[in-house]
Amino acid sequence: MAGSSDRVRRRAREQYEAQRQARLAKQHRNRKRAGVGLAVLCVLGLIVGLTTVFVGGGSPAAAKKPSAKASASASASATTSAAAVTEPATHCTYTASSAGTVSKASLPPATPDYKDAYTASINTNLGPIKIDLANSKATCTVNSFVHLASTNFWNNTQCHRVSDSGGLYMLQCGDPTSKASEKLSCSSTTIGTGGPGYEFANENLTGATYPAGTVAMANTGTADSNGSQFFLVFKNTSLPASYTPFGTITSGLNILQNVAKAGTTCTYSAGGGVPKEKVVIDSVSIKKTTA
Repeated sequence: MAGSSDRVRRRAREQYEAQRQARLAKQHRNRKRAGVGLAVLCVLGLIVGLTTVFVGGGSPAAAKKPSAKASASASASATTSAAAVTEPATHCTYTASSAGTVSKASLPPATPDYKDAYTASINTNLGPIKIDLANSKATCTVNSFVHLASTNFWNNTQCHRVSDSGGLYMLQCGDPTSKASEKLSCSSTTIGTGGPGYEFANENLTGATYPAGTVAMANTGTADSNGSQFFLVFKNTSLPASYTPFGTITSGLNILQNVAKAGTTCTYSAGGGVPKEKVVIDSVSIKKTTA
């Protein structure tokens, strides 16, 4: 009888141990899945975080809005073209695009004035923001910027997004759909999607950083998706080297800082929001110095 009881207890212990091991194995599998899921969510959060350069509104990825991401992880696809560009570029390619909300502009000249020096003045309702353009390092980007300025592309538009947190400190401008007379809303499906009807390649990305005073192109998060939107950095910002830096602010940084301090009227899902202090671009003027 005692032997029979021992066997029963032993089988019970074995069954309990088998069940315990099965539970542990299941918990381990669940933890592993959760870890991968969390990692994916973190990466996606970083990638979507600022999207779309730095850009505002709605669902950036779906709307293909140009953006600046406050992400520490760069997008490999966003930098693939940079290595092929030898600067200063002597030839530029601008490809017609119907992505986003297009305000049709003529294509910039394919042959840039790569030996010349350029400065720009973004003349706003709050005062001028003056920029040295990096023509020797981002020739095709500067060529496009000068072209759009000369055609009054940005006249009477407003900067639609400001961010003063999360490692992203910038004012984003250049969307032709953000008309000066319009009251911007973070729920708009068009704000942040505008472009000139063409795209061009990334430049100047090797070792790129974004300290205060940087002017860089916004993009949709994919390679060579530069258009007309750009952002102005007013405080050292942590970003992956995925946004073409093409200028340095020489005066007017205080304007950006004051706009940031004023806050936002609403918040975009991608970060930042509509500036509470309205920033209207009256015109962009260019000064060229021939070498």
